[in-house]
Amino acid sequence: MGTALMVLWMVLLCTLVSSLLGGLYVLGVFRRQRPNEPPLDKGTIPWLGHLLEFRKDSSEFLKRMQSKHGDVFTVLIGGHYFTFVMDPFSFGTIVKESRSKLDFRTSAIQLVVQAFGYKPTKATYSIVHTSSIKHLMGDGLTVLTQATMESFRKLLLFKLSSGEKRVWQEENLFHYCYNIVFRAGYLALYGTEPPRGAGSQEKAEEQDRLHSNQLFQEFRKYDCLFPRLAYALLPPKDKREAERLKRHFWNVLSVKNVWQKDNISGWISDQDKLLAENGVPEYMRERFMFMLLWASQGNTGPTAFWLLLYLLKHPEALKTVRDEVDKVLRESGQEVKAGSPPVTVTRDMLNQTPLLDSALEETLRLVAAPMLVRAVLEDTSLRTSSGTEFTLRRGDRVALFPHISMQMNPEIHEEPHKFKYDRFVNPDGTRRDFYRNGKKLKFVSMPWGAGVSTCPGRFFATAEMKLFVFLMLSHFDLELVDEEEEIPAIDISRWGFGTMQPVRDVRFRHRPRF
Repeated sequence: MGTALMVLWMVLLCTLVSSLLGGLYVLGVFRRQRPNEPPLDKGTIPWLGHLLEFRKDSSEFLKRMQSKHGDVFTVLIGGHYFTFVMDPFSFGTIVKESRSKLDFRTSAIQLVVQAFGYKPTKATYSIVHTSSIKHLMGDGLTVLTQATMESFRKLLLFKLSSGEKRVWQEENLFHYCYNIVFRAGYLALYGTEPPRGAGSQEKAEEQDRLHSNQLFQEFRKYDCLFPRLAYALLPPKDKREAERLKRHFWNVLSVKNVWQKDNISGWISDQDKLLAENGVPEYMRERFMFMLLWASQGNTGPTAFWLLLYLLKHPEALKTVRDEVDKVLRESGQEVKAGSPPVTVTRDMLNQTPLLDSALEETLRLVAAPMLVRAVLEDTSLRTSSGTEFTLRRGDRVALFPHISMQMNPEIHEEPHKFKYDRFVNPDGTRRDFYRNGKKLKFVSMPWGAGVSTCPGRFFATAEMKLFVFLMLSHFDLELVDEEEEIPAIDISRWGFGTMQPVRDVRFRHRPRF
């Protein structure tokens, strides 16, 4: 009896010790820097590590770590070890590394499940990739640009054709840009109300305006919750609201509702058909549609806001870009004037605006701040531009934050905090090259990601934003209500999630130019 009891106690003791050691391992207590590995900084709080500081202001935290440890370092953040690479010359090696060693899908899948409730299948990536090449590039992009032009005409220019008087109207600039660009993109991608169901073309267009505006209001609520949702940090009340909003979008974007529309884009219809052919159930395809909506429209409106704001704050830039827009219109045989028919801006016309291109790229350099993350699937060697060789440990994650490393780097971009609309263009209209320490850089800005994780919709997003600004500059006089007002600070809670948003809105006025 005594022996059996002793054995039981030994088993319990061993189980307790094993559990304790396992817990300490999970908390990171035993993690040590191995030979050739980057400097390791676990912070002072087990498991959490630097999570709180990282969430408070990722940019400032990474600057401090870079100053302390150099261009490559490993930090503990919420139970995961991230190796940040801040040397821009090393970015190419990382983004080109094979998926068998560095895989971007691991982190992407976690975000998609957490934020949209969609569980990707093996076929998802190839379906998105194939459809995007077909419909968001080349001839497909030409068709989609035309559909987006029709959406802008319906939302932005319809009052002009009815003879609207030249009276100043005052609006919040961020809300105005985000609202119009989101709705135009949504209608171009997901289709429009059939005239036969509404009773007439005019009534169908009015329903499109009403429905798209209502959808934007709900989208904006979800967008405000997104950063904390992605980190699973929502309090109970906000978590319930996020779930309500998800269900709302799953319903609006249900297979039944989407296929009742006219003019559904090939990008949407093809992907839904391919998912169905691959056995993805209908309820999961609805979640996929919500994911596509956020991916396609979550950053274009905010970027359009920053671009217009920077132009309004820099009169020389505004005049120069507007002159370019007017010139392109004249050369197409069109003119914006009272009583003239609505203009049609084509993809070919958008390809003739090097100064607008540069102004947009400069805007993205200043405000686009995605974080590129790869899961390390096997021990991988990384050689930096200085010749130092590091080993990335299997099970860790490697991360790039181009906003600090290159976009705001004074060794690459002179006066990086200033908006220079022509920074990316030479006087002859060709693209400018950039150098660091005499060596030409392949990457000088990464608003769209890089390598296999490059945004497949970047050409459509660019066309959508340029089209909006083109129409605003060609059809409206624009001015800030308070010309002395400072450009608002960015919302630092959104570091790592694409285009930053302002902490406050800015009032502006617009009126028809003619």
